[in-house]
Amino acid sequence: MVMAIHPQEKNVVGVQMMKQDGVDENKEVAVQLQVGEGDFSLLGPRNYGHSTRHYDKPLSCFGCGIGWFLFLLGFAFPPIWYCATVLYLGKYYLKDPRERSGLAASAIAALICSVAILISLLAVFL
Repeated sequence: MVMAIHPQEKNVVGVQMMKQDGVDENKEVAVQLQVGEGDFSLLGPRNYGHSTRHYDKPLSCFGCGIGWFLFLLGFAFPPIWYCATVLYLGKYYLKDPRERSGLAASAIAALICSVAILISLLAVFL
């Protein structure tokens, strides 16, 4: 495939198709490109400073993510760790993998809290 730009016609590119053995088919196709203000890219859309990727969005709960927020809140109210554990076991982190570490920390804190409560109850009643 050979491409040639026609300077007389704005935004038109001529394309000449060839067979694999190198013989010309003599077919020319005119392709019109809609280019405005130089923001055309063959690799993908340009954003000029505005990122639209999924993981560039800030996390919820003051930017630290719901997992870490619940982890920190759990020190004041430990049953919150169990809510975060339910989110972790329900694979909430598949929506945004950045949430996984905070939810895992909350699940571990809930486990440690459970063990501490169990040991305390065994010490009191036995």
